[in-house]
Amino acid sequence: MIKMLNSQRSLSELPKMSAASQVERAVLEEEFNWLLREEVHAVLKQLQDVLKEASRRFSIPSPGLESQLKQENFILGSSSMDQVKGVLTLQGEALTQADINLKVAKSSQTMHFQFREDKQWKLQQIQDARNHVNQALQLLSSHDESYHFKTGTEVNKLMDAVMLQLTRARNRLTTPASLTLPELATSGLMKMFSPPMPGDVMVNFYINLSKLCLMVYQLHVLPPNTTKNFKHAGSSVLHNPGAMFELNNNRFEVSHVHKVECVVPWLNDTLVFLTISLQLCQQLKDKISVFSSFWSYRPF
Repeated sequence: MIKMLNSQRSLSELPKMSAASQVERAVLEEEFNWLLREEVHAVLKQLQDVLKEASRRFSIPSPGLESQLKQENFILGSSSMDQVKGVLTLQGEALTQADINLKVAKSSQTMHFQFREDKQWKLQQIQDARNHVNQALQLLSSHDESYHFKTGTEVNKLMDAVMLQLTRARNRLTTPASLTLPELATSGLMKMFSPPMPGDVMVNFYINLSKLCLMVYQLHVLPPNTTKNFKHAGSSVLHNPGAMFELNNNRFEVSHVHKVECVVPWLNDTLVFLTISLQLCQQLKDKISVFSSFWSYRPF
């Protein structure tokens, strides 16, 4: 008898539990639809605003000349003891002038080099980062306010695609390319200078975070019969003294390495905007995942 009563009570409670579950699901569905309809677009608008600011940093116009990029001068070297000093002129992604003084090791001689007037050097890292930011903006603009997102999966796919472009943009600014010494020696950069660089000096420019860096390598030629302990250096951002390589049947060793750098403020701004944008994307994905964990019967 007691078992029967308990059984009847359990059965009588089932509709109530089901009704409560239905109400909870209805509330979740309403909240989720609001998220898809309103909040997703609010985040997309915020993302576009931040990334437009980042995109503008790559091309700072001169006052009154919207189509012309401002030239900015940056001083390299800070003390009288520096072996390398110079001034770099940056215009957007292009180095339009480089004026470099190099004190030759074990000598009081100072060599002076500058870009030829008909030459400028494109910084591929800045160009690539700008392109990735613009691709992220294109992805966001393809879903305007009239677009109706139907599932969380759809939002996540968009966020993943945007985050991929933003991560690539950030990586281009934080990770300079690794090059071999023969690649540096035969780079087009070596043909940029007047007077021409001597055969025992090599240079490289790159971006590292918010800094514009100049590497100067001084070399000495190894005797033709040098075979003992000769080892080709591999790819690297920075080659240390003692690194060896072979070019045109001659063998060289790096004798001195000089690195000078300067901070480019708008590159720092750009990195901050990229970090903020990646956080906004992840926060939206986290909100979507909260619903998917509660609400397993609807595809996300």
